[in-house]
Amino acid sequence: MPAPPMPPYDPPIGPLELMHVDAALLVINKPSGLLSVPGKSEEHSDSLQVRMVDAFPEARLVHRLDMDTSGLIVFARSSSAQRHLGLQFKRRHLEKTYTARVAGPGLSETGEIDLPLITDWPNRPLQKVCHVTGKPALTRWEVLDRGAGEQNVALYPKTGRSHQLRVHCAAMGHPIIGDRFYGGMPAPRLMLHASTLRLRHPEGGAWRAFDCPAPF
Repeated sequence: MPAPPMPPYDPPIGPLELMHVDAALLVINKPSGLLSVPGKSEEHSDSLQVRMVDAFPEARLVHRLDMDTSGLIVFARSSSAQRHLGLQFKRRHLEKTYTARVAGPGLSETGEIDLPLITDWPNRPLQKVCHVTGKPALTRWEVLDRGAGEQNVALYPKTGRSHQLRVHCAAMGHPIIGDRFYGGMPAPRLMLHASTLRLRHPEGGAWRAFDCPAPF
């Protein structure tokens, strides 16, 4: 199935919500609807990266979130901090939790989904499950609370594939509400939020934990 047409890019305005600032790193709560990095067209030039460099000229990108996903993103303030943090993300030497609101009843209290993923090239940016050429992808979940026809869940990605949480939830029959790519019920936004992040500080290596509750 081809990807739905992209709506006009209308990123939210307003000041950045800084969750943590020190000499080595910056932690920001990215709003839903804002690109992490600029797109190829002038229309998509506004992004979190551009805004961060405007505010902190030394800010260096470490990782990304999908445009529709909100939550915690880390920027480094030096090349050495960028290398240190980048290796933690690459080697999965950190802990991330996402909060999502998914459709449908009946999800067990805890569990995991292990389905390999690969880009659906004719329909980019969509991803798909493929047991032949897909790369390993593992997500664990925990139900936080239940409502009428929907559930709030904590998602723990153990790999970092593109759209992993969105595809895995849809494959379980519980698409994330507001997910226009993978069958989510219509909503004002994608109900997916990077809510906690635990990593080693690039100066000294002490563990630091950051928390940003989901706004839904």
